[in-house]
Amino acid sequence: MIISNFKNNEAESQFEVEVDGALAFIEYYTKDSKLFLTHTEVPEALRGQGAAGSLVESTLKYARENGLAVVPLCSYVAYYVNNHPEWASVLSEGYQM
Repeated sequence: MIISNFKNNEAESQFEVEVDGALAFIEYYTKDSKLFLTHTEVPEALRGQGAAGSLVESTLKYARENGLAVVPLCSYVAYYVNNHPEWASVLSEGYQM
């Protein structure tokens, strides 16, 4: 799934993507140039279509482009980065894959 409407909703502290009227998001907070990803939610209608993976990838790209080190507190984000070692460089120092 290719995401074209990814956005950072700073007011809600979440990265979002809307697909066919359904909103998928990753909640976060930042501290000292670290991006803590705390929760991923994908509506039932989007599950199994790659929406969560695409959302995580877009979020990791955002972090890289903005010089943020990612701390994956969400189990899905941790699962994703553990299975995609190409993202190791964006992870916070000390995170073990």
